[in-house]
Amino acid sequence: MASSTKKDYYEILGVPRNASQEEIKKAYRRLVRKYHPDICKKPECEEKFKEINEAYQVLSDPEKRKLYDMYGHAAFEGAGAQQRVETNIPPIEEILREFFEGTPFDFETIFERATGRRRRTRRRAIRGEDIVVPVEITLEEAFRGTTVPIEVEREVPCEVCEGTGYDTRTERTCPTCGGRGEVVQGNWFIQVRQTCPTCGGEGRIAEECRSCAGRGTVRRKETIKVKIPPGVRDGSKLVVEGKGHAGRNGGIPGNLYILVKVKPHKIFERKGDDLYVDVNITFPEAVLGTEIEVPTIDGEKVKVKIPPGTKEGDLIRIPGKGMPKLKGSGRGDMYVRVHIDVPKYNVFSKILGDGKKAEELLKQLQEVLPKPERVVQRG
Repeated sequence: MASSTKKDYYEILGVPRNASQEEIKKAYRRLVRKYHPDICKKPECEEKFKEINEAYQVLSDPEKRKLYDMYGHAAFEGAGAQQRVETNIPPIEEILREFFEGTPFDFETIFERATGRRRRTRRRAIRGEDIVVPVEITLEEAFRGTTVPIEVEREVPCEVCEGTGYDTRTERTCPTCGGRGEVVQGNWFIQVRQTCPTCGGEGRIAEECRSCAGRGTVRRKETIKVKIPPGVRDGSKLVVEGKGHAGRNGGIPGNLYILVKVKPHKIFERKGDDLYVDVNITFPEAVLGTEIEVPTIDGEKVKVKIPPGTKEGDLIRIPGKGMPKLKGSGRGDMYVRVHIDVPKYNVFSKILGDGKKAEELLKQLQEVLPKPERVVQRG
């Protein structure tokens, strides 16, 4: 464009020749909002804004403005031009970011307000709550593992509204915010934006789903088969992922936790992966030794040798006859805990037929037996 046909830069921006830099900026801001191609979609806006942007480049720069005031358009044209003016149109994002850099205004908010480009506001997804159910099993079930049917009442997504909480057939643009999800008060540069109270920021409204009363979820009873692994311990917590209550607003469902309670056994005592069984032997068996049969948790019986001189409370280890190990392979051990059934004095009397003779024999036996250490030292 020849300099003779170009409009005066001051006239393009609509400011007097003695305008301050602040007045020039304000004028440019106003024209950006009206003519920038990202906002104005009319064909003539692009050429119009090229003029506006070129004028602003010159008048907002004190050195260029001084040259323009002295030489006019000729200062930037021809081979002898002292400076050049960029004619490309900068993106609206770049212009707004330049204006509001370092200010308390949020750029993204200003950009959305100026261009109308805004993502639809989504409510925050909320993870569903967990469900905890106690389950009681026998020691035999803990030994071999089992599958337990668990009946739970849980929140599941409403099938009618697909978890949205409203009837999609009645959906329409929010009349309060016009679909933007927010309401704005104030002028162009000093504005207060708030989430629309009518649609909650969604931009659209609809009638509540009658099936779930707008919650998005309904309660359903469900039977879930839970596999309990061999070797599970009392107090163990098993998890079934995704079988808790349904999430809200697209959130993932919670989990189902099974708290395992193992019933006390009438024969076996469990300590970790090991089992303990108590057996009684007679006094002569303790002295002379013997062999007895002991039941195991898997339903079999094993023969256990009781060595001569066994004392009350002695433990006899049977390897690999305990509980299955949850971590790793193999099984724990079984321990036979020996108790000596000491007969009363009248038993000897009945055997010998003479109480005095029985007493005499017991005294003789006491004399030949070594005296035990009365106080047992630990460790």
